[in-house]
Amino acid sequence: MSKYEMPVCRRKTTIGGQAIIEGIVMKGPKRTCVVVRKGDGTLEIKERDSAVAKSRFWKLPICRGAFGLFMALKEGLQDIDYSSQFIEDDEDTEPSKFELWLERKLGSEKLEKAIMGFAMVVGIAIPVCLFMLLPSFVSGLLPGGTSNIARNLVEAALRILIFLAFMWSVSHMKDIKRTFEYHGAEHKTIFCYEAELPLTVENVRKMPRFHPRCGTSFMFVLIIVATVVSSIVFSLITITNPFLRALTHLIILPLVVGISYEFNRYAGRHDNLLCRILRWPGLMIQRLTVFEPDDSMIEVAIEGMQRVIPPDDSDTW
Repeated sequence: MSKYEMPVCRRKTTIGGQAIIEGIVMKGPKRTCVVVRKGDGTLEIKERDSAVAKSRFWKLPICRGAFGLFMALKEGLQDIDYSSQFIEDDEDTEPSKFELWLERKLGSEKLEKAIMGFAMVVGIAIPVCLFMLLPSFVSGLLPGGTSNIARNLVEAALRILIFLAFMWSVSHMKDIKRTFEYHGAEHKTIFCYEAELPLTVENVRKMPRFHPRCGTSFMFVLIIVATVVSSIVFSLITITNPFLRALTHLIILPLVVGISYEFNRYAGRHDNLLCRILRWPGLMIQRLTVFEPDDSMIEVAIEGMQRVIPPDDSDTW
């Protein structure tokens, strides 16, 4: 089976996953499971109820994409922090005076919440600034006579180049490479489940590692949708000031996220010629973020998957 070829899927599941430090998070419609491989080889497992939107507004098309992205960022950072607790440091390091001062002032629990809040803000700010605001700001610096078409083309080119350069650079970091291998284990396990094969290491190993509903594909689609939407907006409203262009991108960001989510959802659910063409760029980008896992990583993914599969088939599309 080709690494780009989708297996014969007898079902489409809403179960998704995320690779973390030496582990995987599997999220089902009702339960979420975090599985981490500790230094001694044993598995640390934590389960919780899956977060769902309580308001009908956040369940509507477009709106559900913004809610899903926010929760994915929030819970993702928490799960990464949880998995980092099981990393064995070679040397015991003493906390700095600043860390001790913060703990005295805030207390350990408040300090942890403050750090997670700060990490979440940074986690949202960095991609928004890199992939959205920076290209917009640069295009706003072009000479006043530059056409909107030229500005939009510059923005699009910069977004894609920055995204590819960022992904390429992080994929060559040793620790990140292992996380991307867990990413591959997650994809293969979901494919195996969708093919309705027994979840064994042997069956999972044979599955392709590139999945059409991957978060990497979503990020790439997000960049393309942002380019299309901003091109429409800036063709209707001429904005050349770099700060105003950047602010406009922030305003339309929830709409861009929502459209991207619906696009990814549709392309992942169908396997016609149009969908294969539309998801091809995202599958190519996954070459930078999804690597071949070893059997121990597949075991982690299987453990997480088995714990979130609902007994009532509520995970089907």
